[in-house]
Amino acid sequence: MKKTATADHPIHELIAKRWSPCAFDSRPVARADLLSLFEAARWAASSYNEQPWNYIVATKDDPAEFQRVLSCLVEGNQEWAKDVPVLALAVASLNFKRSGKPNKAAIHDLGLAACSLTFEATQRGLVVHQMIGILPDKARDLYGIPTGYEPLTALAIGYLGDSSKLPDTLRQRDVAPRTRKPLKEFVFGGTWGKPAAMVQS
Repeated sequence: MKKTATADHPIHELIAKRWSPCAFDSRPVARADLLSLFEAARWAASSYNEQPWNYIVATKDDPAEFQRVLSCLVEGNQEWAKDVPVLALAVASLNFKRSGKPNKAAIHDLGLAACSLTFEATQRGLVVHQMIGILPDKARDLYGIPTGYEPLTALAIGYLGDSSKLPDTLRQRDVAPRTRKPLKEFVFGGTWGKPAAMVQS
């Protein structure tokens, strides 16, 4: 199933093709592809080139490790993520290494790394579903994540699966059309809430 975005203005096809399914195929992801995904994350932009992203990765090739990462997801995400071939926890380093001061861009930069990873995945015919629904304290305990590092999100990585095999609520989510707010609702000019002139029709 393809869910290419219907954009109001021209965008790159990788952006139009990217979406976050719940249905994943059981086919494993090649090591070479995974390395390229995390290489793409490596080259994301970051404040002062701090690169505050860290990942804990597990594949179905190691069932015990996969189960450990899976256990760090909230129950609703475990329901579908148990069938995904690759899971990762994304952890942000909250302080600058150079000064020890708080890095206010850390979460933003973790998102940039995830974006780079996701578009590399899309280009390779893979799909990525990012989740905020994790259990940070459990992840911290299981993996010994130190103070100053925050487990924030998880990523499911693999190939698109058959949504008809999902429970009803998840299936409806997968087959629903993709929608987005129009530009005039978030691109402002002059004052807060006033659409910028360029987006006014």
